Amino acid sequence: MDRLQFLLLLLMSSNGFCQQGEVCSKSVIESCDDCIKSGPHCVWCQQLNFTKKGEQEAARCDTKAQLIARGCEMDNIISPQNTITIEKKDPLSTSFDQEEPVQLSPQKINLILRPGLPTTFSVSFRRVEGYPVDLYYLMDLSYSMKDDLANVQGLGKELFEALNKITKHAQIGFGAFVDKTVLPYTNTNKEKLQNPCDGNDQQCQAAFGYRHVLSMTSSENEYKEKVAKQSISGNLDSPEGSLDAMMQAAVCGDKVGWRNSSTRLIVLATDAGFHMAGDGKLAGILEPNDEQCHMENSLYTKSSDMDYPSVGQLAMQLEKNNIQPIFAVTKTVENVYKQLSSMIPKSEVGVLSSDSKNVVELIVNAYSRLSSKVTVTHDNLPDNVRVFYTPICDNSIKGNIRGVCENVLVGKKISFNVTVTADSCMENKAFIIRPLGIKDTLTVTLSTNCKCQCNDPVESSSHCTENGRGRVNCGICKCNEGYVGQFCECDRGGKDERSLRASCQRQNGTECEGQGDCVCGRCLCHTSESGKSYHGDYCECDDDHCEKFQNQLCGGNGKCNCGKCECNPGYDGSACHCKKSEESCLTINNTVCYGRGTCKCNRCECKEGYQRPLCQTCPSCPDPCQTKL
Repeated sequence: MDRLQFLLLLLMSSNGFCQQGEVCSKSVIESCDDCIKSGPHCVWCQQLNFTKKGEQEAARCDTKAQLIARGCEMDNIISPQNTITIEKKDPLSTSFDQEEPVQLSPQKINLILRPGLPTTFSVSFRRVEGYPVDLYYLMDLSYSMKDDLANVQGLGKELFEALNKITKHAQIGFGAFVDKTVLPYTNTNKEKLQNPCDGNDQQCQAAFGYRHVLSMTSSENEYKEKVAKQSISGNLDSPEGSLDAMMQAAVCGDKVGWRNSSTRLIVLATDAGFHMAGDGKLAGILEPNDEQCHMENSLYTKSSDMDYPSVGQLAMQLEKNNIQPIFAVTKTVENVYKQLSSMIPKSEVGVLSSDSKNVVELIVNAYSRLSSKVTVTHDNLPDNVRVFYTPICDNSIKGNIRGVCENVLVGKKISFNVTVTADSCMENKAFIIRPLGIKDTLTVTLSTNCKCQCNDPVESSSHCTENGRGRVNCGICKCNEGYVGQFCECDRGGKDERSLRASCQRQNGTECEGQGDCVCGRCLCHTSESGKSYHGDYCECDDDHCEKFQNQLCGGNGKCNCGKCECNPGYDGSACHCKKSEESCLTINNTVCYGRGTCKCNRCECKEGYQRPLCQTCPSCPDPCQTKL
């Protein structure tokens, strides 16, 4: 392709020559309602007498351009549009002042959509300055974390100072985990259960699965006191019960002390991998995790009875409870937790030093990454509804089910264009749009506009016959009981409609072969694509589908009637493709085909057994001389 051709194609494309126009894909159309359900570009013409006699009312349904071209006036075109009603739009807050801050606006929207026709609205978000933070430190207390525990016990002051730089409303909680106290995860020897550590370590607590140590507190002294009492424990295998502990910390909100309005963080500190759903079978534990809170006296009571949660279960509960995990792990298991993080939205991974001295810096950096990334998604989306997000920010990531803005500063207002499409009719459905990890939500209620609102003229009362046998509805007649027809002109005469319609069916087939309307028990045939009318008692005939010769219907030497060619004088053949003549069929005794065939298109068509060209011989016929012996 040379440069000139390329520029020409580019110009055509920019002017719309290469763009596909609106299309109305119709199926079975009997009313205006059926029409608008057929597709977003289908509109209805309610103009009186728009259809011709015998023409289907489905002809009123087409694209706007097609109907206008056929003479429908704009005022008579019915095309329902989408409507958006904002029911609640509190302004965005700028800072936290002990009241419920507003970080997402609007809060309630009502949509009335036409099926298949998308609509777009804008959602704004701004993270308030000083928004509260709840941090739950969840620590692996298996024996290999002994040095780490000693450092964490002395980090209370530094950790509170770091959080207080972010917000004046910070709280910290603490929990610990090891693994299920059954084989093969833990040595079940009675003495080993009481002291699972190696050697004679005096500072070793009994084996346990998950223990909640400290509910959310803003008291640095309380944190120091509770964490200082913790001691190391132990188990047998390397993977730990991390997911068990995270699940309980997520679903036992009242015991952990999560606040309603706060950024919720779980910091998981460990140097080992994790068990997940299915691993419980090794200990004969077959009951699936039920994602419920089972905590008594600060201990997870179902640890030995219920399987570990799956990654999907944990991710769902973390998202449901607006909890963002930070995986503070050693270098040896970094890749394992990066894979886990990829399956849990709004999570971060940081590498711990061998003794956890860098944990405060790790938490601050991970929080900064989490808080600067705003991810908007939806919950409880009804069937046959699609949502697409377009972020309006400097650093955006487009996606179908999520809109993402990165590097968003505190106090910076960003927006998302949300496009919603309903693909079928529905009433009073609802779904939630929300930023991950944030309490604020937008409730979207959704109904569809699947019924036409027609303004039929008053003077149309006599349109459906002068005797008041029906009424006009969207330009067509809706007949009273006992009357049928395009203008309700037919009195059924005591017959039920089924009997009348049965008389329009050939061999119990389709009514009028799908090519006409059954009116008063007789078929009123439609017009074919070529402009000719279908005909026959059941509209079974058309004059467009006869055999062709040299790309001409009936060879141009006849007319098509009900699918068969009727040839002009002097022509013959199924497609009138040959002249009538017997010249090549005459024999030496002046007979036609020796009387053993007929001459068609100047060729013998022989009876069975006889051969062309003149039907003289029959190799398979018995020898008459032999039969008379």
